[in-house]
Amino acid sequence: MRTLIVSALLALGLVMAAQAHAADSTPAGLWTQIDDATGKPKSLIEITQLPDGALQGVVKQVYFSDQGTTHPVCDKCEGELHNKPVVGMTIMWGVKHDGDQWDGGKIMDPGNGKVYKVKLSLEDNGQKLDVRGYIGWSLFGRTQTWIRKAGTAPAATP
Repeated sequence: MRTLIVSALLALGLVMAAQAHAADSTPAGLWTQIDDATGKPKSLIEITQLPDGALQGVVKQVYFSDQGTTHPVCDKCEGELHNKPVVGMTIMWGVKHDGDQWDGGKIMDPGNGKVYKVKLSLEDNGQKLDVRGYIGWSLFGRTQTWIRKAGTAPAATP
């Protein structure tokens, strides 16, 4: 009986370790967006994995904005997103896993309303996410480093 309990606890520990590693090996989870100009936290983004495997990112909270408020609207966006609240907005979509990175998707900057191609790569054992937005080739773009919010696990969208 003792051997069975020890085996069960060991198996549970292995499963929990595998889940913790999975949380760090995918961009899914909550991320603090660090402004590349100021180095300060700008917003909280939730990245989820859709049933087709693609990732999407939604703004959950804004800490500060160019509009001087924590409740900005996308006044430079076009179409149906024009003047919509940034909180709750999907700003990243269509990103697929490709080797050591995720790419093939788009990211939108609510500050200027522009849409860019995007590449994501995990750093620092999955605790940092380099988010590279670019037009044309990734050589011509900019990178932000996002920080994984402690204790967040990947989430899948049903």
